[in-house]
Amino acid sequence: MDTGRFLIYLLVMAGVTYLIRMLPLILVRKKIQNRFVLSFLAYVPYAVLSCMTFPAVIYSAGSIYAGLAGTLTGLFFSYKKKSLLFVAVASCTAALIVNAIFSFL
Repeated sequence: MDTGRFLIYLLVMAGVTYLIRMLPLILVRKKIQNRFVLSFLAYVPYAVLSCMTFPAVIYSAGSIYAGLAGTLTGLFFSYKKKSLLFVAVASCTAALIVNAIFSFL
């Protein structure tokens, strides 16, 4: 890719990023009073973080089955209120076992 094309792409991306952050400041001048909108905005960061993290967790173990095994194990032990260290070790162990089983097949 030549430098001119790269700079054009970079400027377009910078412009889009700037507009996304600037437009709410310009369009919404008053304090938001609506309870539904405030509730919606309160949950947006958690939803976005979950949407970005969940696929990475599933595909990070090498196979979908190992990722699902680790995820389900982590969810199960989290529901049982086990410690964070225990949940992490159990999830990694489950993913390792399932990965080892599928590597022999």
